[in-house]
Amino acid sequence: MSAPTDMAGRPVAVIGAGLVGSGWAIVFARAGFAVRVFDQNAATLAAFGQAVGDSLADLQRFGLVDDPAAIAARMSVAGSLAEAVDGVAYVQESVFERVDVKCALYEQLDAVLGPETIVGSSSSGIPASAFTEGLASRSRCLIAHPVNPPYLVPVVELVPAPWTDAAAVAATRSLMQAVGQVPVTLTREVQGFVLNRLQGALLREAWALFDEGYCSAQDIDNTVCHGLGLRWSFMGPFETIDLNAPAGVRDYAERLGGLYLDIVRSRADPQPWGDALVGRVEAERRGRLPLSGLPGRCRWRDQRLMALAAHKRAMAEETGE
Repeated sequence: MSAPTDMAGRPVAVIGAGLVGSGWAIVFARAGFAVRVFDQNAATLAAFGQAVGDSLADLQRFGLVDDPAAIAARMSVAGSLAEAVDGVAYVQESVFERVDVKCALYEQLDAVLGPETIVGSSSSGIPASAFTEGLASRSRCLIAHPVNPPYLVPVVELVPAPWTDAAAVAATRSLMQAVGQVPVTLTREVQGFVLNRLQGALLREAWALFDEGYCSAQDIDNTVCHGLGLRWSFMGPFETIDLNAPAGVRDYAERLGGLYLDIVRSRADPQPWGDALVGRVEAERRGRLPLSGLPGRCRWRDQRLMALAAHKRAMAEETGE
């Protein structure tokens, strides 16, 4: 992997040192970049080093990094926003998902950014047009939405605002490829981007099936983690159906297209996730996992993802894919 020519050898900045920001710091530092980290919250910064250290130790245990200390040494905490972005090629913004918070930060960024620095936002749903319109640097701002944690789940959605320069999108795509991510480039903004629209379709049906009493929340989870998810961990929906009919995707569409159309039509009146419904799902989930167990289960999830990443890396080396 190598960085785009105009970014090679230059540091990157991560603004926001929480769960997502610390994950991005690992992504860039693992790829050899010097990473400057800044967060206005002192407590978040104080927790940053321990969180990164724990993650790197787990990554080493699964054979996904060789030298955690060297990776950590490439990260430094900046004393100010201006210090963090001084001379950097790229900024990954990962602050709180709220329009007013992002607007305030981007106004500050606009005053201290270099003339060529690109800014990608980790926003999972707010489009860049909602917080960059009035900026002098708006042509270099876009969405770079990861899946958490980004050092284990490599897909990143690149979504330009109407005024984002195509060259900024192309450079960000090249950078993401260079640091081991898998960029998905959208041609324009759409609510929820691609990942959350796909996830939202599945969630809508999951909530409805539970609400209508067809099965438990756990059985719905089992259908995915022991069924659909096994294939989806290494192929997408179009390849899945292409391989699920003797003559490929057209054959599948002709066989089952009517069924799926009927399913979609049966959900013509979407309902909100009401408080009573959420309460029932919450009761089932808390019966299986108390709130106090969430942090440990999150680490278990990350370790399972590490094992999967190690397996996929080994398979790629074996098959050349």
